[in-house]
Amino acid sequence: VQLQASGGGLVQAGDSLRLSCTASGRTFSDYTLAWFRRAPGKEREFVAGISRGGSTTHYRDSVKGRFTISRDNTKSTAYLQMNSLKPEDTAVYYCAVNWGIRVVPQQQSYHAWGQGTELTVSS
Repeated sequence: VQLQASGGGLVQAGDSLRLSCTASGRTFSDYTLAWFRRAPGKEREFVAGISRGGSTTHYRDSVKGRFTISRDNTKSTAYLQMNSLKPEDTAVYYCAVNWGIRVVPQQQSYHAWGQGTELTVSS
């Protein structure tokens, strides 16, 4: 499977932005999907994940209530809607997939990764 992340950019604190992750090469509903991010000088971290059918989602605490992950299996695309953005959300955002059923935060569980899209939030 190939993943293409897009939608990053430069925004101001408090703004909203939506990232997209488009997949090709395999049936999109065959895998769970997650967004990770790597902030400057920090380790890559789990942001949000969604199950194959979209019924189950998980978020890291710092984005709960601000970010929403969703997917449209008919379009082979997943989204990360980000509201009330903060400077600490500045990072390169990656989408990744795994063939399992459960949404898990461990990076080593993910089998394919997109190239990343950069978000900068200015204060």
